[in-house]
Amino acid sequence: MRVLVVSDTHRRDDLFLQLLGKISPVDMVIHCGDIEGSEHVYSEAVKCELHMVAGNNDFFSDLPFEDMFNIGKLKVFITHGHHYYISMGNSILKDEARMRGADIVMYGHTHKPVVEIEPGLIALNPGSLTYPRQEGRKPSYILMTVDEDGKADIQIKYVD
Repeated sequence: MRVLVVSDTHRRDDLFLQLLGKISPVDMVIHCGDIEGSEHVYSEAVKCELHMVAGNNDFFSDLPFEDMFNIGKLKVFITHGHHYYISMGNSILKDEARMRGADIVMYGHTHKPVVEIEPGLIALNPGSLTYPRQEGRKPSYILMTVDEDGKADIQIKYVD
């Protein structure tokens, strides 16, 4: 299964649409919040399973703040992260994910990509496609492949 993970697009949908066209086909798209009213753009453009959560800038959204689902054998917990004080670090969020029995937790908010693989839990932040904040400030996303045994190959990718 091939999964595209994005976050913090802040209504700048052009880069996402270009990226989707470039890397398709994918089996699932996950957006970790701050869509800012572009939910319909994603719902229309994505022709596979789609999971989206509301971020701190999604003021009038009907999206949930959190979601849990499976990718194959892996239990996934997604949230934007601001309710878990993610700007101060991800330990509170990782504790919550472990308490919920998640194998993977995905979040956004910081606009900085993260892949942390620990025993029993993988923490992922795709960064931001539109307003990156990490050193070098390149727009980023995660492309993840999960095999039938539940082994995940996770790559942070950058848009040039």
